[in-house]
Amino acid sequence: MEQIHMGKGFIAALDQSGGSTPKALAQYGIEESRYSSEDEMFALIHEMRTRIMKSPAFHSDSILGAILFENTMDRTIDGLITTDYLWEKKGIVSFLKVDQGLAPEADGVQLLKSIPGLDDLLKRAVDKHIFGTKMRSLIKEANPEGIRKVVEQQFELGKQIFAAGLVPIIEPEVDIHSSEKARAEELLKQEIKKQLVTLDSDIKVMLKLSIPTENNFYSEIMEDAHIVRIVALSGGYSQEEANKKLALNRGLIASFSRALVEGLSDGQSDEEFNRTLGKSVKAIYEASVT
Repeated sequence: MEQIHMGKGFIAALDQSGGSTPKALAQYGIEESRYSSEDEMFALIHEMRTRIMKSPAFHSDSILGAILFENTMDRTIDGLITTDYLWEKKGIVSFLKVDQGLAPEADGVQLLKSIPGLDDLLKRAVDKHIFGTKMRSLIKEANPEGIRKVVEQQFELGKQIFAAGLVPIIEPEVDIHSSEKARAEELLKQEIKKQLVTLDSDIKVMLKLSIPTENNFYSEIMEDAHIVRIVALSGGYSQEEANKKLALNRGLIASFSRALVEGLSDGQSDEEFNRTLGKSVKAIYEASVT
């Protein structure tokens, strides 16, 4: 908790799931012809993530936490469960993606799909030494009703997750391509503030938000006693652009996925791979602590 709340660095998002894994592998240079089943696909993405996590560049000097997909949580690295490898060998805290994707769009937003078996998953996460969770909704329009539903759903699940002994990352992403992004962010902040005042005093949550249109837009919320940390998603920005925007927001730290692995390739030598990842980690870290 101290590391995530006060540490200097950022959170690495390594949580691509079933639907996004083929795209992540293709960007890494592994085409679909290289695997013929879901098991083979997940084995390859774990090899990619293992290569990232074992890199000398991937360390708590710059990285506070890592968000994992359930399949990654259930696998091992060098004989240790992934979470224990990250904490014992790298000093990095583990989070778990718990959502099952997005529901169809309605009222300008996409709510979370239902999460069957969530209580069992949370229990397994605690047993596997996971610290927190994350779940992503998507806001496409400045629709007050839709945004209210997104935030209410996220906070209700957040309370369930906290009660299970984990710290939830609440992620109501605002589409960076929306023509109504700034107005949607205004409505989102209002709804978040409404939910924060309803929480019992002991409940702690994190927020993962799109980098705001207005710099330091979420500074007020950062001071709330319920907030452990507010982290930013790259949302489709290039690493360079995301870093520039992030650096203009004091106290906001990165939780990048695509921007983190930009430039990495299966065909790279270990030296080239580690050098490329090291440059990315350094740039994202500097943007996060500016």
